[in-house]
Amino acid sequence: MRTHRLGRSTTEVTELGFGGGPLGGLFEPLDDDTAARALAAAWEAGIRYFDTSPHYGIGHSERRIGELLRSKPRAEFTLSTKVGRLLVPQDPKGRLDESFAVPATHRRVWDFSRDGILRSVEDSLTRMGVDRIDVLYLHDAEEHFEAALRDGYPALAELRAQGMVGAVGAGMYHPGKLTRLVQETDADVIMLSGRYTLLDHTALDELLPACAERGVSVLAASVFNSGLLATHRPAEGARFDYAPADPQLLERVNRIADVCESHGVTVPQAAMAFPLCHPAVAGIVVGMRSAQEVRLNTAAFSAPVPVLLWSDLRAEGLLDERVPVDTVL
Repeated sequence: MRTHRLGRSTTEVTELGFGGGPLGGLFEPLDDDTAARALAAAWEAGIRYFDTSPHYGIGHSERRIGELLRSKPRAEFTLSTKVGRLLVPQDPKGRLDESFAVPATHRRVWDFSRDGILRSVEDSLTRMGVDRIDVLYLHDAEEHFEAALRDGYPALAELRAQGMVGAVGAGMYHPGKLTRLVQETDADVIMLSGRYTLLDHTALDELLPACAERGVSVLAASVFNSGLLATHRPAEGARFDYAPADPQLLERVNRIADVCESHGVTVPQAAMAFPLCHPAVAGIVVGMRSAQEVRLNTAAFSAPVPVLLWSDLRAEGLLDERVPVDTVL
C-alpha cells in the first residue's frame, strides 16, 4: 500500500488508514474479539496507519488498538491519537455512555491547556501500552477553538520539538477553523471529517487551497458521511453526518450511483478514491468494526477508478467545478 509523508515531518501514513471510532462502540456495542479480528484483518491487508482517540468509547478504542500494535514491530506502523478531552473515572450506575455503547465508567472533561494535554498524552500511552505516539491532534475543538489555538497547539508543538511525537495538527469537521489553524501555526497535518467527500465539497473554498499553499497534509475522514456512501445504493435508514439522510441526499446518491455503474465502479469505491484526487490529500481514514468490513473496504479501496468518472460526475452537476478531474489513481 502506498505511503505519504505528512507535511514537513518525517512521519508517513498509508493511503488507507484504520479509523478507531467504531472500536469504541459507535452506534452499537462491540466485543473485544470482534475488534481484535478487525484489527488483525487490517494489518493483514497492509494498513499501517491506525487512528484513535480517548473520546472513542471512553478509552475502549485506544486499549483495543494498543493490544494489536504492542505485538508489532514499532517501526512498521504509524499511530495517532487526540487530545482535548480528559477521562475522569465515575460510578457508571448501570448507565451507558452518552456517545458510545459502553458502560459510563468515565466522564469527559474538556481541557486544551498545556497541563491537560500532557496528562492526556500520558493517559493515552498507558491505555495503549506503547512507548510513543506518532501523530497528535487537537480533537473536536470547534467550540473551544480559541483555547485550543492559544494554549493547546503550543503544547503539541513543544512535544514535537522534544521528539515525543512526529507530527501534529487538528482533527475537526469545521473547514473555516481548520483553515485558521493552518494559516496561524506550523501544523503538519489536519484530519478533516466529512467535508471533502462525494457529497460535501466545502473544503475547496479555503481549507484545501491553504493546505496546498503551506504544505500541510490533509487526511480525509468520514469519507462515507456516516454511512450514506458506504453501500452501492443508499440503504434503508442510511445516515448522513450521524443523522437520517433526507430525500434530496438520497436522490443525489442514487444519481451518483448511476454514473458510477456506467463506469463499472461502485459508490464506496468512488467515495474512497475521490479525496485522494486532490494533491493536498495524503490519505483517507475509514472507521471499521469487523474483519468483514475491513476486507470489503480494502477490496473497494484497491479497485481501479477510471479518470473519466470524475469528469462525468462533474458534467452531471454532481461534483463542484473546482474538483480535480484529471487525476489517475
